[in-house]
Amino acid sequence: MLRLTRRSLTLGLLVLACACKGESKGSGPAEEGGKKDRFVIGMSQCNLGEPWRVQMNADIAAAAKEHPEIEVIFKDAQNDTLKQRAHVEELVAAKVDVLFVSPKEAQPLTEPVGKAFDAGIPVIVLDRAVLGERFTTFIGADNKKIGRAAGEWIKKVLGGKGKVVELKGLMTSTPGQDRSAGFREAIAGSEIEIAFEADMKWLEPEARKEMDSALARLPKIDLVYAHNDPGAHGAYLAARAAGREKEMKFVGIDALPHEGVSYVAQGILDATFQYPTGGREAVETALRIRKGEKVPKTITLGSRRFTKDDVQKGGEIIE
Repeated sequence: MLRLTRRSLTLGLLVLACACKGESKGSGPAEEGGKKDRFVIGMSQCNLGEPWRVQMNADIAAAAKEHPEIEVIFKDAQNDTLKQRAHVEELVAAKVDVLFVSPKEAQPLTEPVGKAFDAGIPVIVLDRAVLGERFTTFIGADNKKIGRAAGEWIKKVLGGKGKVVELKGLMTSTPGQDRSAGFREAIAGSEIEIAFEADMKWLEPEARKEMDSALARLPKIDLVYAHNDPGAHGAYLAARAAGREKEMKFVGIDALPHEGVSYVAQGILDATFQYPTGGREAVETALRIRKGEKVPKTITLGSRRFTKDDVQKGGEIIE
């Protein structure tokens, strides 16, 4: 009897670990034998190569842990759109109670997300939107507003003129498009010139490579605006390797405490703008859906700006 109890405890710990780390292989709510009272969330993450996305999954897991009935099945598409489409289809086939999706790209994920929604599974889209209206709710901050706030701050610190390098996120994704559009709206009419631009796909190594090209072409750079903090950090490392980091400023977006905010505190970045993961809010929204409550089609999260002047005070709210 003692041996059976120990085995059961071990199996229980393995199931818990599987649900909160990596990809769970559980069959979800369709499973018999005490599973019907479980509330299963399927989470399709486009990749875990970005620290911000690792944090999103961690926020979902932490929020879910507060509710013993919740099981989360995590899927990592490893930056592969076809793999993510397949993951969404797998989660639908597993009959999860709610589907979370943070798409790599809008258009390719629109159809599988729409099919899940049409099948009666509530779908919460995180960070990057899909096309159309075939989903339950979208949770994310206003990327255009954040890009505009970054542009206004950049215009102010540069005195309305200067040469800027823009290192873009994946431009087939809505955040990359909006962070660029908002920034350009803010600097329109000024004497700020975008002297170099490149798509670094949200990845620090790509940003460093593109910044090497910018440094080789441009004898003068006043500021680097990157669509995320890894991009800004990669640009800083490239500039430092070239002995030019002190001639320019570096601005990023995300403001994770251990990343962007820390870089500002260390003097590596001059500013970062918060982009919340929405992980906790997604779990809270899923629980509201379970109770039969009506949820908004869009839940817009707030943002803050962090600079050396206010980083110790928790930043400044973006109005």
